[in-house]
Amino acid sequence: MTHAEERLDDEVLDDAGSDEAGEALTAVLPAELAGQRLDKALAPLFPDLSRARLQALIAEGRLSAEGQPVTDASRKAKAGTYVLLVPPPIPADPEPEAIPLTVLYEDAHLIVVDKPAGMAAHPAPGSLTGTLVNALLHHCGDSLSGVGGVARPGIVHRLDKDTSGVMVAAKSDAAHKGLSALFATHDIDRLYIALTRGAPSPPAGTITTQLGRSPGDRKKMAVLRSGGREAVTHYRVEAAFGPQEKPLAARVACRLETGRTHQIRVHMASKGSPCLGDPVYGTGQPAAAVREAIQAAGLKRQALHAAVLGFVHPITGEALRFETPLPEDMAALQKSLEAL
Repeated sequence: MTHAEERLDDEVLDDAGSDEAGEALTAVLPAELAGQRLDKALAPLFPDLSRARLQALIAEGRLSAEGQPVTDASRKAKAGTYVLLVPPPIPADPEPEAIPLTVLYEDAHLIVVDKPAGMAAHPAPGSLTGTLVNALLHHCGDSLSGVGGVARPGIVHRLDKDTSGVMVAAKSDAAHKGLSALFATHDIDRLYIALTRGAPSPPAGTITTQLGRSPGDRKKMAVLRSGGREAVTHYRVEAAFGPQEKPLAARVACRLETGRTHQIRVHMASKGSPCLGDPVYGTGQPAAAVREAIQAAGLKRQALHAAVLGFVHPITGEALRFETPLPEDMAALQKSLEAL
């Protein structure tokens, strides 16, 4: 796996449903092409796409074979029907926008910010403006690293659009490469705070699964029996709210060992304790008192905050660690939950 592949998988596919206006291309792979590398076998069936573009789309989980997601372009091709979802094009050159940023740290090589909920990391269909990239282009000007490409300058990892918290972006190419390497080898301290429906059991543990596109809904990620990519989350219930024998909600600290798309949201849901307010993975209704607390707090997104980001500065070697408190909506919700 390349550093770029690992980097762009980190914790979010911003606005996962935003590519719904894309095009679904269907092709039938004949038996005589079976046995070749998958990308090579499919290339002549999708003549409008370069092989590199095809490989990238497969890596993003946009290919399915007989209804099952396929993410390995190097696997041997099998005869059958393939569907490739091609997202619509987005503007190649994001414009600088004078969006206020909460800057936690900045030097010539990198910048660390506290991203608010509602801000996408970079332009994508459905979020073409108002993104962190637009704000960074205005704040950093020409110093922003271009290694991430014109649409994602400086971006080395991502948070969900509606997940708040600490993010780092590269201002120099050297820092971009160094940070990408740290994320690829998981040499990053990442701690998230989730407010969940009920409390996961046991109250502390490690969740290890394979994560990939949901076979039934490609806008969602899911725990898969086979395929996908390994995802590891260490969690601990810091506080449980409501009756001790059956908590109505909890504050859960989640430390990432890997950084897969929607990892914490899927893992908490898989334990029967999804993030409160999660519109995608929050199946099941919270208790009435918790619903009232959510409404009173004004929470209109998943209750998930990237509270801690720690890493070794890729240029200076300095150990850096940044921690931010819960934003207003989650802090208000936690206060109400403590009164249950």
